[in-house]
Amino acid sequence: MSELTDSPASPNAYLELLLASLDRSRERFDRALDDVSLEQANTQPTPQLAPRIDSLSWLAWHTAREIDLQISALAGTETLWTSRGFKERFNLPLPDDTEDWRHTPEQAALVRVEDLTVLTSYLDAAYDLARDYLRSLHPQALEEVIDRAWTPPVTRGVRLASIIDDAAQHSGQAVYTHRLLGLPG
Repeated sequence: MSELTDSPASPNAYLELLLASLDRSRERFDRALDDVSLEQANTQPTPQLAPRIDSLSWLAWHTAREIDLQISALAGTETLWTSRGFKERFNLPLPDDTEDWRHTPEQAALVRVEDLTVLTSYLDAAYDLARDYLRSLHPQALEEVIDRAWTPPVTRGVRLASIIDDAAQHSGQAVYTHRLLGLPG
């Protein structure tokens, strides 16, 4: 028997839980980006004291990027970054294959936007991609092993939980950054 069928919860409950968790992180980004100026969004709040506390722009861009890259790979589709022109809209002075999870504080500071709607549009598109992908899955697909490079091998459900957990962490960091900028909320 599988983990899902041994559980008292319905298999669809797991997909609903993933969707609810995903939506909560998106709501936190809305709160973090509410009423911020471009200057505030692009500012690392404490670069001398804590250079790894990244700007709101970097946190939102990185979250959209990691959702986009990983969900596109799971779905077997081209990334939104290229297919919807976000690469050109952001026009970042970074290599296209940048591994943003390895950015130095100096590289992270290069992620700046000239229009907050570019940032929120990429977040919206990435979150929509993840929601659509989750809704397309049969609950049993969560048990499929998709990466044997790890011990234990990674299932689709574990990968999705990891993606959503990363988004939750970064949205929480965005709320913290918002407060470090001296903004209410």
